[in-house]
Amino acid sequence: MSDWLTDTRDSYDTVAVSYADQTRDLLGGLPHLRAALRLFAEEVRGPVADVGCGPGTITALLDGLGVDVFGIDLSPAMIALARRNHPGLRFEVGSMTEPLPEAVGGIIAWWSLIHVPDDEVPAVFGHFREALRPDGLLQLGFHVGDETRLKTQGYGGHPMRVHVHLRRPERVAEWLRAAGFTVEAQWLLGEDGAVLFARRG
Repeated sequence: MSDWLTDTRDSYDTVAVSYADQTRDLLGGLPHLRAALRLFAEEVRGPVADVGCGPGTITALLDGLGVDVFGIDLSPAMIALARRNHPGLRFEVGSMTEPLPEAVGGIIAWWSLIHVPDDEVPAVFGHFREALRPDGLLQLGFHVGDETRLKTQGYGGHPMRVHVHLRRPERVAEWLRAAGFTVEAQWLLGEDGAVLFARRG
């Protein structure tokens, strides 16, 4: 496993409980993200992989919207939390740097691509495209900017070591098109967030 993957896994294992506590009700104050989630649920056809699902909050919300969804996360501690908190849903330990375990109609990756280095993003998008059925829907959420930050603590002051990559929507859209996706929409969320909708071409 690459050093950045090991660091990311170990960091989220460390903060799993406090992360879940601090983010459980986050969407309550974010109506535009709730709208993006509802739109994804309305448009997607077939099973959905929530990649980088963390403690399963978004997975459970999609399930509540009628989506056949399962979660994947690099952190075993996050997956253990997700299974405990949402026992009726399926969660698996896995990495977006590897092929997804099955064909799906949709993929959602909210603020999980932010830890993937630039030179590995095209391969990740290649895995996404391979897993998606024809006309499959992809939704990405990420931080907007032009820098990489090293996060050394978070979620209650616990130690972490993860690089957070801030990217412009235009750059992410270019990577998607190069991987064979059609970018359908780009939503800016204030000044520091974005959501992209894309389909497998």
